[in-house]
Formats: sequence, C-alpha cells, structure tokens
Amino acid sequence: MAELPDNRRRSSSSSSSSSDRSVKVEREFVTGNESTTNEVVDSTDSVSNGVSAINGESSSSTSGIPSTGLSKVTTLPVDISHGDKIESSPSKFKLERSKTERQRHLRPEDAAQIFNNKIPVQEKLRLLNRIATVKDDGTVEFDVPIDVEPDALGAGSKHVNNVIDDSHGATDLDYIPPLNIVMLIVGTRGDVQPFVAIGKRLQDYGHRVRLATHSNFKEFVLTAGLEFYPLGGDPKVLAGYMVKNKGFLPSGPSEIPVQRNQMKEIINSLLPACKEPDIDSGVPFKADAIMANPPAYGHTHVAEALQIPIHIFFTMPWTPTADFPHPLSRVKQQAGYRLSYQIVDSLIWLGIRDMINDLRKKKLKLRPVTYLSGSQGFENDIPHAYIWSPHLVPKPKDWGPKIDVVGFCFLDLASNYEPPESLVKWLEDGDKPIYIGFGSLPVQDPKKMTQIIVEALETTGQRGIINKGWGGLGDLTEPKDSIYLLDNVPHDWLFLQCKAVVHHGGAGTTAAGLKAACPTTIVPFFGDQPFWGERVHDRGVGPPPIPVDEFSLPKLIDAINFMLDPKVKEHAIELAKAMENEDGVTGAVKAFFKQLPQKKPETNTEPSPSSCFSNIARCFGHS
Repeated sequence: MAELPDNRRRSSSSSSSSSDRSVKVEREFVTGNESTTNEVVDSTDSVSNGVSAINGESSSSTSGIPSTGLSKVTTLPVDISHGDKIESSPSKFKLERSKTERQRHLRPEDAAQIFNNKIPVQEKLRLLNRIATVKDDGTVEFDVPIDVEPDALGAGSKHVNNVIDDSHGATDLDYIPPLNIVMLIVGTRGDVQPFVAIGKRLQDYGHRVRLATHSNFKEFVLTAGLEFYPLGGDPKVLAGYMVKNKGFLPSGPSEIPVQRNQMKEIINSLLPACKEPDIDSGVPFKADAIMANPPAYGHTHVAEALQIPIHIFFTMPWTPTADFPHPLSRVKQQAGYRLSYQIVDSLIWLGIRDMINDLRKKKLKLRPVTYLSGSQGFENDIPHAYIWSPHLVPKPKDWGPKIDVVGFCFLDLASNYEPPESLVKWLEDGDKPIYIGFGSLPVQDPKKMTQIIVEALETTGQRGIINKGWGGLGDLTEPKDSIYLLDNVPHDWLFLQCKAVVHHGGAGTTAAGLKAACPTTIVPFFGDQPFWGERVHDRGVGPPPIPVDEFSLPKLIDAINFMLDPKVKEHAIELAKAMENEDGVTGAVKAFFKQLPQKKPETNTEPSPSSCFSNIARCFGHS
C-alpha cells in the first residue's frame, strides 16, 4: 500500500483513450545544505470509481500491497526540510504522454538503463514515463518486441533448487537461543493472520515475539498470545482507498492528503515498534531481528539504522522472475516478465521516496537516498520467503538460495470455534452450500451485488452462504430459506461445510478454500488478487477470475456451473491432498533462521550492542 499523487488536471485533449491515463512527471528541486529532489507522477485524467483490482493491496498491502494492480504510484509534492529551512525552486520540467499515443516498444537499451542505478533520477524518470503506461485498472503496462530475447532485457536466469535447503546452517530450532523478534505487518486481517501463526510457533521455540500491526487487530493478536504494538494506518481506510481507486491513483485531490497521512503514520511508527517498551505493561523491548511484509515501507531502513537482520515475508511475488510478470503489471511477452518487477518497484519508490528520506534523516539519523533504484534503494540481497504452496505455484528456477517458498501458513481457528445453532441446523437441512463473500473489502454497490448473488444461486439451484463482511452484503428484501447470512466465521471450519467458494482472492482465503478442496471463483478487487485468480484457473480448480467491475449475473452463473463440474472437484481434491502434508508455518520459521547472519565475530573484536551479530553470532557460534 504505497503512495500518492498531487494536483490532478483534466486533460485538454479532445480525443482520449478510456484505457490509458496520461502521465505527467514533475521534478521539484529543493535547496538546502544538501540538494535532493522530489519526483511527482501525476494523473491528468479523471479516474472512474469502478473497481477492478492486493494487497497493495495489496495490491498488498498491501497486501497486501497493495488493483488488478496497485501499480500507478504517485506522490504529492512535499517539501523536504533541511534543518529549519524549507524552500523549493519554482523551476520545473514536465513530461507529458499523449493519451492517444499507442504503447511504445521497449528496447534492450531501455532495459539496461532501468537496471542502471547510476543514471540520474531525471533521466530515469523520463525513461519510465516514455515506456510505461498506467491503465484504468491501475496496472502498469509496457510492450516488448516479439523478437527480443529475455537475455537482452537482463532477464537471463539460472537454475537453482526449488525447495528449502534444510541442511543449511541453523535449522535445528530447539538449539537457537531466545531472540526478540518484531513483526512489522501492514494490511488487512488476511495479511496479519499468517504472521500470528508464525509468531505462535516462534514462541513455542522460546523466542519473544512482538507483532506490530494496526490497532484494529490488537485483540486478535493478544488473544493469540502474542505481544502487540500498534502501527499507524487504518486498514479499513487503506482497503477502501485501494478498491475505490483501483490502486494508488486517487479519484480526486481531496483524497490525496488522507492517503499520504496513512502512509506517513505507518512509516513513522516502525522504529518505535522495534525498540519502545510495551505500551500497556511498560515491559522493555529491543528487537534482535525483524520480519516484515513489503507494504511496511521503511522496514529495511529501520533495520539498517538498528543494524539488525531483516527477512521479508509476503503472500505475492515481489522478487523478479522470468516465470510470471509482477502481479501489478500487464506484460504479455515473457521476455518482459523479469523487467516488470523493476519497473513497478521504481514507480513505488517514486511514490514513497520523500517520506522515506524524511524518516532516514529525522528519525533514523541516516543519509537520504538520493538515487532511484530497485528495491527502494537497496540491493536485492535481503532474504525473502513466500507464503504459498509450491504445489500451486512452484518456486521459480531463477530464484536463488535467499528466496524460499515455504507453503501456506494456516492458523488453527476451527478447533476452538463453536458455530451458532441456527447455522448448524441450516447446514443440516439441505445440500452443501456455495460460500460467497469478500471479507474486509468494501463493495461499491452492495445491494446490487447481493441481488446478483441471490439470483445466480436461485438460477443454478444452489443454496448459499453470504458473508456480509465490511462491504455490507446480504441486505435481502425478504428472508430466503436457501440463503444464510453471517458475519466472520473461521474459514478453516466453514469451507469444509461448502461445496464451492466465491471470494476476492486474498492469499489466505484462497489457501483456505483450496485446503478444503473447494472449487474456487475469484472476484479480484486489487493487488495480488488477479494473480491468485489466474493461478487457480491455471490449476483447473476454478473458472477464469471475474474482475469486480465486470461482476454480473451471467458471469456468476457461468462460474457456478463451472465449479459444479465433477472434473473441477476432482482437481480440487487432488490439489488439497498434495497440500495436506505441507507445514508452511514450520517452513517459514526454518527459512527465517536459515537466513540469519551466522558469521562469528573476530575473537579480538567486541561487538557493539546494536550490532546485528551481538545476539545472533552467539546463537550459532560458527562461520
């Protein structure tokens, strides 16, 4: 869930394409003791409020991060303060992209420049503006000539092992001395829940775990037995923004300050989460290591300042690969898949750079990052672990030993769940139902969507469970025996009672449905949800995804009939059996400790208290 634009202007062009947005890039020079810049990517066309795309959001979140793509990342021009002096030059240059201009082909020399971190920011901005188009659904699109080989775009790959290397280093979890581990997690409940499961497992091995996330989830985290620390930002506001604007691009100038403040709150809360005492008990805390998801932008910078190791965990691909494009991009040619990660990453960095540098200078006492590069200004050597089943998406062969695919991380909620008697009786009174719900995502027109759902179920002769969620579904004109309305129920219990599921495609909800052997229809709103919709369809366990702004009665009827096909159910059972013996939580814990620094300090060197090796080297005692 990243950042956002500035003053929007309506294009004066009379001929416009509804699928493309003009992109204007402004550079604002800020004077002071040290020159630095703000880059602004600004929409110059009005944005429809329809939804397509996560997160983000999620995106990721955003998830996570953050849109059938969360990709158009822009920022409000914010003056950067140098001491007490704030000044900005009135001189600006503007780069305009005609709305009627067709997509330009990406040349091999362009790719080389994108990967070159020594190119001046201004030149790279011009390049990105020329080669990339931001679509109405929020995704980033660029074209690659059909005769270009992947190697020509810096997309060459090497083959590596596709599994966690358990033989590497310290994976004997019982012999790792206790560590203070902080988890910095931004997003909705679906983003937080896997980390609750991982945190509980880390505690089982004697480690102290603080889960830092939004205040909305305090009770959820504490009830699970983990320590809690509040991060800034409201997931309802973030999710609502992402859905309404199909990513990061706002539908009007009035929304920009709201989203900017959300991101600032998150970024500025990261450092206290790593070192401040527990807010309620006052018990001191100082992190020895960080686990984080990408929407917690600023996490790597905090780790740098504290000199402690960091490990990124995420539910969607964030590491370049030639196997599939970045989930927040649209690239048809495989030659451009790997490059799509660098382009999306660069756009995100444009959106948060001013806030990150403000954090570095004022809070972390670090030098500002004065260049535009991949991974938001850092080398790509930070370990990553991806929370999905390798039976659904195998680890790409061009991901090296610092990248793990650990499996889905399930939190057992079913064993302690007592369903209401009315639900149990309703389930016993007829055939297994079809579940339909969109969790914590707001719906533009809940009444119309409810009507479509009810009519589709009646047309196909199915009973249905409608999850009202944050979107407010289920406002029926009159009660129906074939429809049961509910609020939150643990998916690991509920989906076992269902014959099929229809949902937004969050990674956690997708995992729960597949584990329960349910044929699945995904209605993506944003972020990684289209990615999971495509993976589900490719695996033969569901129809093609239905973007939420294309949600209609005929499409839902077709999707339900697709899921009722016995062959689809067979595929779902086959995948569930393959996932049965996976333990993603243990895989995540092993990956985390496998990647911790293990170098033993020199015998004559006393490590400083803030050194990342001060605790960890003593844990492993070998190089």
